[in-house]
Amino acid sequence: MSSPFLRTPRYENGRMREPPHASASIPSEAFYARCLESLSHANVAFLAGGSYALMQYCHLVRETKDLDLFVRESDLETVLAVLRKSGCWTELPFPHWLAKAHAGEDFVDIIFNSGNGLTAVDDDWFTYATRTTLFGVQVALCPIEETIWSKSFVMERERFDGADIAHLIMAQGHRIDWQRLLRRFGSRWPVLLGHLVLYGFIYPDEPTIPAWVMEELFRRGRAELAHRKSTSSGRDPKRGPVCRGTLLSREQYLTDLGRGFQDGRLPPHGTMNPRTIAIWTEAIRKNR
Repeated sequence: MSSPFLRTPRYENGRMREPPHASASIPSEAFYARCLESLSHANVAFLAGGSYALMQYCHLVRETKDLDLFVRESDLETVLAVLRKSGCWTELPFPHWLAKAHAGEDFVDIIFNSGNGLTAVDDDWFTYATRTTLFGVQVALCPIEETIWSKSFVMERERFDGADIAHLIMAQGHRIDWQRLLRRFGSRWPVLLGHLVLYGFIYPDEPTIPAWVMEELFRRGRAELAHRKSTSSGRDPKRGPVCRGTLLSREQYLTDLGRGFQDGRLPPHGTMNPRTIAIWTEAIRKNR
């Protein structure tokens, strides 16, 4: 499908003068509008995200082949029933995070978690959502913080969402609730720190990140280093060494699992189970 964003943004002194606008004749627009209207009329809670959220937040021009809708897992069956009633056929290819609704070649992704199982859609996604109009329908948009949180763990060979995060921070850093973002990452704060360090390299003249955020994350880094130095090993002898790389890429760290490392997607480090991991891993072969 060709890109729905057909206007080239105008720049002056290296900065965008005006955002790109969606074409009046977007392929699949009627299907997307029908899905949004059906869910809205049924009073089902959902959020728009993905490429359309990026366009709203930072005018990022992006080719896209679908529409991403985010829902609570508890609402999934209701959402799929509404879409089936509107004429779609639905499937649940990945029972731990993703369903799909199809109509011919068009489809909508129904997302209730992430591929690594870490960023479940909960009430906060809706509490802090913003409002926008998409395909003529008033919808709620995924919050900036949750968009950054969920994208931060996407580090595949074929897809790395770091540029999306950098653009979001540059465009919306003044609106980000940094305390809430830190809470979202919790013990996985090193992933956020990595993206923020990269942001400083990418945009050295855009000091959007508050100094206290970097100071706090560096403080945590120093404390963790001191803890490692004070203990002979941070490894749990009952579990053996762990590889949390599988939380960042479903394929690139599989070789480590064959070398004795524990899969970071399993408890206590992650939330997945052997069955969902097997389904997610088998999809690597199918997508080639």
